[in-house]
Amino acid sequence: MNIFNLLFTAFIFSFILFHSNALNVTHDSRSIIIDGNHRIILSGSIHYPRSTAQMWPDLIRKAKEGGLDAVETYVFWNAHEPARRQYDFSGNLDLIRFLKTIQDQGLYAILRIGPYTCAEWNYGGFPVWLHNMPGVSLRTKNDVFMNEMKNFTTLIVDMVENEYGNVMEPYGDEGKSYINWCAQMSDSLDIGVPWIMCQQAAPPKPMLETCNGWYCDEYKPKGPNTPKLWTENWTGWFKSWGGADPFRTAEDLAYSVARFFQKGGTLQNYYMYHGGTNFGRTSGGPYITTTYDYNAPLDEYGNLNQPKWGHLKQLHDVLHSIEYILTNGDVKNEKLSNLVMATIYQTKEKSSCFLSNTNTKIDANVNFGGINYFVPAWSISILPDCREEAYNTAKVSSQTSLMVKKLNKAEDEPSSLKWMWRPELIESTSVQGRGDVSVNKIVDQKDMANDASDYLWYMTSIDVAKDDPMLNGTVTLRVNDTGHVLHAFFNGEYIGSQWSKYGNNNVTYVFERNIKPSPGKNLISLLSVTVGLKNYGPMFDLVGAGITSPIELVLNKNDVKDLSSNKWTYKVGLNGISNKFFDTDCASKSSSKWVSDPISVDRNFTWYKTTFKAPLENKPVVVDLLGLGKGMAWVNGHSLGRYWPSYIADKQLCKTETCDYRGRYSDSKCVSKCGEPTQRWYHVPRSFLKDGENTLVLFEEFGGNPSGIQFQTVEIGSVCINTHEGKEVELSCQDRPISKIKFASFGSPQGVCGSFDKSESDSEVDALSILEKECLGKESCSFKITEDKFGRPSCEVKKLAVEAVCEDFTF
Repeated sequence: MNIFNLLFTAFIFSFILFHSNALNVTHDSRSIIIDGNHRIILSGSIHYPRSTAQMWPDLIRKAKEGGLDAVETYVFWNAHEPARRQYDFSGNLDLIRFLKTIQDQGLYAILRIGPYTCAEWNYGGFPVWLHNMPGVSLRTKNDVFMNEMKNFTTLIVDMVENEYGNVMEPYGDEGKSYINWCAQMSDSLDIGVPWIMCQQAAPPKPMLETCNGWYCDEYKPKGPNTPKLWTENWTGWFKSWGGADPFRTAEDLAYSVARFFQKGGTLQNYYMYHGGTNFGRTSGGPYITTTYDYNAPLDEYGNLNQPKWGHLKQLHDVLHSIEYILTNGDVKNEKLSNLVMATIYQTKEKSSCFLSNTNTKIDANVNFGGINYFVPAWSISILPDCREEAYNTAKVSSQTSLMVKKLNKAEDEPSSLKWMWRPELIESTSVQGRGDVSVNKIVDQKDMANDASDYLWYMTSIDVAKDDPMLNGTVTLRVNDTGHVLHAFFNGEYIGSQWSKYGNNNVTYVFERNIKPSPGKNLISLLSVTVGLKNYGPMFDLVGAGITSPIELVLNKNDVKDLSSNKWTYKVGLNGISNKFFDTDCASKSSSKWVSDPISVDRNFTWYKTTFKAPLENKPVVVDLLGLGKGMAWVNGHSLGRYWPSYIADKQLCKTETCDYRGRYSDSKCVSKCGEPTQRWYHVPRSFLKDGENTLVLFEEFGGNPSGIQFQTVEIGSVCINTHEGKEVELSCQDRPISKIKFASFGSPQGVCGSFDKSESDSEVDALSILEKECLGKESCSFKITEDKFGRPSCEVKKLAVEAVCEDFTF
């Protein structure tokens, strides 16, 4: 069974570690025991469907180089079984290929097989067809659900669900019975590795419980022989349409990890280590963006997010160096001063120590073992031999990389892009009211569309007599919506749209527009657009989507006509999507219907198409969609996901104070880019591109202008060091040479990367000239920061700040 180095299986909760040879995996209260070796495990989440198969080797190699032991991933049920008993493990869904890629790097794999995943994924990973099965009740003791769950779990290396403990209480006794059944079912599969349940306090035996959160140092497992497992250390946060960019500092993230292991941690997993992209319609929420960058150590495109990646790598190296002592040593604590604690792990041969300062404002100078140490506020120092500090979480010596977006040098964009357009044909629905199904009630969009499309038409007609009072007064169409997007038409004419504002995307809103009925038949056509189905919370699967009752015509407060019981006709999807306008083969067959001159702009429900040359080299590619409203994008038939650059991040979310790593993190701390488009750039994986001509197709829902669209590459613009004397540091432009030392000074230089300034107390030695001689023309250079090298400053602070520019190749 254990052919890939399976260490754990996580059920709701699942977790497995794989390797080339079968493993004997057990545990005690302090460690994971693999083939008799007591281990701590450092892991990171990489969701294979949020990247591409071509990206996997590079992502996993960087995870290994970053000091990880394992890669964790979810298995999304709705991705692999989009229709009942119809499975898809092709392309970017090739789970076995992903696991083999992990195996090739000699890492373990932690496999979390829902069936529920959350993960800001559409409908929490559940297939909507499951919700629509007769007699089903999700996430409780229900035979229909459990049979389907068992079938999928058995198919995927025998595993099950995630994070039920947070929401179990509303399910009552049936929820408890379901959890017990899960435990019995998984144990009966006899896969040979432990099972875990995430966020499940005191799970049924033999399940192991775990913690999720920004901090889990205070977490204590209920079981006496249960190791301290942290399945989700949130490296940042996800982003919603209208939300700001999240940012969790490298210092605080490192602090959380060091604190966890200081207090007896066994396994820690970064959620996410690489967030990736919500391609297609996979983002949940509702209102989760297409980018799932998560401010992770590897960014959305697979670049090193520096200094976070490098600062954590150094921490991992130190933790691995003391692994035996952490898992086998005796432990004692010694209070050094207020909020400063020493933790000593000691075996007969050696001891290792942690010095922690949990004060959020005050730095500490302490004496421990006869030696003086400086421990900054909200930081932890690790002393592998209990004497020399090898690492402090607040002292960052890794370089900072400033990423920039470069123009496409293969052609002169945007002027080189020649656009064609065609309208989305909506006459059959908005004018004629023709659909597929008719019933005398309002139907939830999940039930009717079965997640086949974001788009669902609701259509009904009203007959107005010649003497009806509606012909003489003001009539208001009132529609209740569940918080997604609504476009309304009356007698074929567009009368308006509405959608949720940031922070209210789970709240029903009321759409109201005045209409002018005519004698005879009048048609109401409503286009409902989902923006990801809800993925979290008690009974989240029952939360409505689309339009909800009542739908009313209001003449005055005493004269309200409820249309909810009218005959409503429904049609799933749009003409252009059903006919695959985005597919290059289909598009070429109907090219005569695309118009090239003049280009219609600022027109809703419009398709645009152009061809372009792929950017040169191999750097990650993005497309800048500024100028568009909302819609979907495809490159060579591959969906880039939903776009919505017109949705501006709420200005009130950003605070004026400087981002401070000290103190507990939350998703509202240190956010940025308020007042800017929530997402302007969209990832175009290199595997989507081809040599020669490529095709971009857009469906513009709101109305926009594509004339400013351009493709760009994401690469390192400059790199910086800003750290103290005594550190061995490296400046690296990766595969490009350093072309310029823009700034260098030793002493107490001010500012941050990109805007350094000298101080009067800086050394008079020309640090810039020294580094020009050592670094120019090289892809990387390493050196130690010393007074002998950079001179003596006239202050006590001895810090080196450097900014180096990476060469911009031209062709």
